[in-house]
Amino acid sequence: MQTTPVGRYFVWAPDWLVALVLVVAAVAAAMVVHGLLYNLIVRLSWSRHPVVNTLIRRTRGVTRYGLILFVLSIVIPILPLDRAATDIANKVFIAALILLIGWIVLLAANLSADHYVGRFQAGASDDFLARKAVTQVEVLKRILDALIIVVAVAFALMTFEPVRQLGLSLFASAGVVGIVAGVALRSVLANFFAGLQIALTQPIRIHDVVTIEGEFGHVEELSSAYVVIRLWDLRRLVVPLSYFIEKPFQNWTRSSSRILGTVFLHMDYSVPIETIRKKAREIVEDSGLWDKQVFSVQVTDMKENALEIRVLVSAADSGRCWDLRCEVREKLIEFIRTEYPAALPQHRPAALTEGAVSQNGQQRPDPVKAADVAPH
Repeated sequence: MQTTPVGRYFVWAPDWLVALVLVVAAVAAAMVVHGLLYNLIVRLSWSRHPVVNTLIRRTRGVTRYGLILFVLSIVIPILPLDRAATDIANKVFIAALILLIGWIVLLAANLSADHYVGRFQAGASDDFLARKAVTQVEVLKRILDALIIVVAVAFALMTFEPVRQLGLSLFASAGVVGIVAGVALRSVLANFFAGLQIALTQPIRIHDVVTIEGEFGHVEELSSAYVVIRLWDLRRLVVPLSYFIEKPFQNWTRSSSRILGTVFLHMDYSVPIETIRKKAREIVEDSGLWDKQVFSVQVTDMKENALEIRVLVSAADSGRCWDLRCEVREKLIEFIRTEYPAALPQHRPAALTEGAVSQNGQQRPDPVKAADVAPH
């Protein structure tokens, strides 16, 4: 048994108990000192700068962990332990130090990515440069985070002899292990490489408007394995990354957020087309939703009982386009119903009979025929 100066003062206690008490006391002292220093730094005037505040807040955990390891590096050599226990303690300390270095690298990468993205103002409907940068950085950051964590944990475990031997044996049979891992992790690897492709080719970006699996929504989150789509009714559709590489989908904002919308009307052949065209233009010009780019009214089809009239309008984004289509549809229907009721489709059930029978058994005039003789 190796005797240390500390062990001479505690001959009445077991060595393992003395070592445990010293380690706990060292960790507690480090945490207290770190808490005092952290509070002192936060109260300083220069720490009120937003960038400095973010740096202090984000590095709080890693600095606490680093201070604990620094104190343990002083305490471990004086612990009353034998050679085997000291070797184990040193290996644990080295593994913890490797994890600390990995944590620092991970934090530095995330801070750099956040600083780069912070220079852009994402969220505007036409801010494609910002959404492109945010998408690339988010996907690559998550992939890089996973790689850093895996490498740090692997190196930390390699400090222990049994794990090192296992690693060497795995490398010796890398062919078999590679085949087994490839089959077992096929979906994981597919999403991993799909994430790289999405980051580079950008078929979708953060805040893009997409239609997928019959659902309409916005790209809310891009992770290393899946994409979260916020649907129009606030539900969330979670889709694996590989879906966007292997299957077709609609991206409404791929090159521009401006979009065209259509309103279809089915009218009787007697409808005055030019009057409808003028009224539709008046409605669109009075609306604040129209972007003043595209407008047209055309007869697009002739059916047995009605004409198909298409009103084509444009808007700055899909939300405004939807509201504009509803507004045009409602106001045109109200205008035609009031001014030209005879132009409404005449194949409704009430118009198919010579005289519809009311609920009390008496005949009532056909509303369409009554509209033909009514003055406008």
